[in-house]
Amino acid sequence: MKTVLITGCSSGFGLETARHFLDQGWQVVATMRVPRDDLLPRSERLRVLALDVTDAASIRYCVDAAGPIDVLVNNAGIGLLGALEGIPMAGVREIFEANTFGTMAMTQALLPQMRERRSGVVINVTSSVTLKALPLLTVYTASKAAVNAFTESLALELQPFGIRACVVLPGRSPTTRFAENARSRMQGSIPEAYAELAERVFASWAQQPAGEVTHGHDVALAVWRAATDPSCPMRLPAGADAVALAA
Repeated sequence: MKTVLITGCSSGFGLETARHFLDQGWQVVATMRVPRDDLLPRSERLRVLALDVTDAASIRYCVDAAGPIDVLVNNAGIGLLGALEGIPMAGVREIFEANTFGTMAMTQALLPQMRERRSGVVINVTSSVTLKALPLLTVYTASKAAVNAFTESLALELQPFGIRACVVLPGRSPTTRFAENARSRMQGSIPEAYAELAERVFASWAQQPAGEVTHGHDVALAVWRAATDPSCPMRLPAGADAVALAA
């Protein structure tokens, strides 16, 4: 029985992905900053562990407690809406710590065991905003685009050891906490000069048809394919809007 470790399982794509792998009979290590036992069905194949991907000690504890892992899904991340001119550099660093460096750190922590077994899959969940530029997402997009480039190079680096690396690119999801969390970090990051642009951006998101967005099961299925299908492309869009952009 194979084991998957998924980061950022407290909500959204991570939670849906954990449910899907459980349904498929896998052992699942679902991680989140504050562990909760009420989010997923009770199962002998499920472990919920605390993990802060920006904390080296937390990563070491989690990896030691998890044991052998066949598939790593780097899903944890945070959003940020704002015009670059109004975002403090501390906010920029916070986004990169979680979205970029956290992904690299988790991958680095689990690679030795995969290399020794000469098998494993690393799946990095990024975003379709890396396929089409959008205003007010400069820092977030940069943090995710960096992961795309990292994964492409990583895939070549790990190929001799039988380890695959893939990217899943979800579109915009109205059912995740991204927008809520991103707006909470705005804190004046949209100067008055950008207010009109911001209103247009928010209005366009609100008007996006329900059939042209990404749902949790779209991402879960894409991650599942990346984990189980060695012939799948290295980049997998997830959701109707992401698939359209990729095409």
